[in-house]
Amino acid sequence: MIMIRINNNITLDDSEVTESFIRSSGPGGQNVNKVETAVQLRFDAKTSPNLPPYVFAKLRELAGQRMTKEGVLVLTASEYRSQDRNRKSALERLCGLIREAAVVPKYRRPTKPTYSSKLRRLEKKQRRGGLKKSRSKIDLD
Repeated sequence: MIMIRINNNITLDDSEVTESFIRSSGPGGQNVNKVETAVQLRFDAKTSPNLPPYVFAKLRELAGQRMTKEGVLVLTASEYRSQDRNRKSALERLCGLIREAAVVPKYRRPTKPTYSSKLRRLEKKQRRGGLKKSRSKIDLD
């Protein structure tokens, strides 16, 4: 049994990822018509015991239309003319997506402007307003 290492906390079992091969479009001449080089990788993220719920929720958000309603992530790789290179590419994209989903966003502590910065802002507004007022026409009354 081979384990796919995502990061220090998450490792996937090789049996959780299924691959199917389909015919690829694009360049390749006769090879395109004869050999199934494109890879369709399926990963059932919803039932995976190795994926924490918060990672699954973020993964569903990141995957968009690549994830089915049942929670199965479907990735298709057909960039290369070689089946092996497409397999590696699809697996690397899967690992990258899960790594990105596993990143916990940094907590933002709300802050307020200081009293002196408020005073500086109001002082600048006064100066700017005074400058604009000095440009206007002078009343002779």
